[in-house]
Amino acid sequence: MRKLAGGFSLWMAMAAAAFAAGVSRPNILFIIADDLGWGDVGCYGATKIQTPRMDQLAREGVRFTDAHSTCGVCNPSRYAILSGTLLQHAKRKNDYSLYFHEGQVTLPALLKSAGYRTAALGKWHNGFGRNGDPDWNQELKPGPLEIGFDYFFGTPKTHNEPPLVFVENHKVVGLDPADPIRIDKSKGPHGVMTGGAAAQQARPDDQIDFILAEKAAQFFAQQTRDTPFFLYLAFAAPHVPIDPAPEFRGKSGAKLYGDYVQQLDHCLGLVLDALEKRGLAQNTLVIFTSDNGAVLNNDVLTSAHRPNSVLLGQKTDAWEAGHRIPLLARWPGRIPSGSLRAPLFTQVDCMATLAEAVGAKLPDGASPDGASELAAFTDPAHAPVKRTEASFLGTGGHALRQGDWLYIPKQGSAGMTVQVPPGPQWGAPYAKLGLTNSDVDAQGQIKPDAPKAQLYNLKDDLPQHTNVIERHPDIAARMQARMDELKLKR
Repeated sequence: MRKLAGGFSLWMAMAAAAFAAGVSRPNILFIIADDLGWGDVGCYGATKIQTPRMDQLAREGVRFTDAHSTCGVCNPSRYAILSGTLLQHAKRKNDYSLYFHEGQVTLPALLKSAGYRTAALGKWHNGFGRNGDPDWNQELKPGPLEIGFDYFFGTPKTHNEPPLVFVENHKVVGLDPADPIRIDKSKGPHGVMTGGAAAQQARPDDQIDFILAEKAAQFFAQQTRDTPFFLYLAFAAPHVPIDPAPEFRGKSGAKLYGDYVQQLDHCLGLVLDALEKRGLAQNTLVIFTSDNGAVLNNDVLTSAHRPNSVLLGQKTDAWEAGHRIPLLARWPGRIPSGSLRAPLFTQVDCMATLAEAVGAKLPDGASPDGASELAAFTDPAHAPVKRTEASFLGTGGHALRQGDWLYIPKQGSAGMTVQVPPGPQWGAPYAKLGLTNSDVDAQGQIKPDAPKAQLYNLKDDLPQHTNVIERHPDIAARMQARMDELKLKR
């Protein structure tokens, strides 16, 4: 493997010495759902949806109640998990090319250099190539393999964005050269795919997560106890299109959306059972989470289920529902069963946390925005609070968290739920969302007397009903100064 960055070779030598000395290294199974909300899981309060396998992870491990993605949409969140880097610090083009820059130390590369077998299954959506969308009929590189994964199988983007195919390593699965893929970018928000009929048929939409679960089982079957593995498994559900398999339709109390979440839980169970069957569960750290909050659509809202529980907003927002997400972890013998972790945690800390879990020292410059929170996993009730500040990106700007305070330096959701000036809305109309905020009227319009910025105390007002910035101008001024220092986009 080529050298990734200055100082990386030195780390490799140190790591090799540590592992030769007998450092115990767990397997790592990192599972991420797509748009799963904080309120979609039974152990987080869902009653209309049954999630027994997610709940089992909570019983057997730790449940985080204040965990966050770094962004209200998926690409930056997944990038942060795999690199310990916030989007504003990424060295990349603003297009669909590969997010990771040349020489960047990534989580899979770090673990691979420490002797891990690495694989990524499922949704990628962190780009291929260096010049926008690639030619899908040619080799797709650089991509997951070039940032440290030994194997990749999954969807290149979200399962509603063309090309509607699977990619294995560098090539589209089942592509007939006589029927090349074409994407007309002039049609629809993501373009329209023509051609590639056989490749598209090889990726039945309602079977994606079943196929990924089977691929995970095949990966486990190839492993041996003397070589640890890192599997990054990115399920498709419950992102739109809401498309559960026939046997799951009508099984939940939350319309098709709830059925899709229950199918996701079932596929999670298939993976966990395969891990157990192979005899690998006892030495595997399992993390299950989501990339951002849920979308509030008409279907689910008529079911009385609240995908984001009491939280304000939804996917895309810097309001709390855009980025507060479920996070569960199990590691037999290391994580106490049935435990809770209440302090703030953000996914940008995953890379450094996992590095410490395997006994790897990060090279200089690696995971620049993240720090290890391993103690929060292994001693959740007593580990000291390390992170007291975090920034969250919505599609229309940032929020800053300090302690219990959340500050947004503008009106609206800093996402697509309430835009200033008005713009296209995500999901159902605001009037149907059942949200209450002191700055916004029932139709989703900013009230004439609303302050120009927002401040909430999440300990006292988790649903963000009341903007208290006029009561605490000193706190708002301090947080604005900090945002200016961090150069966060308004």
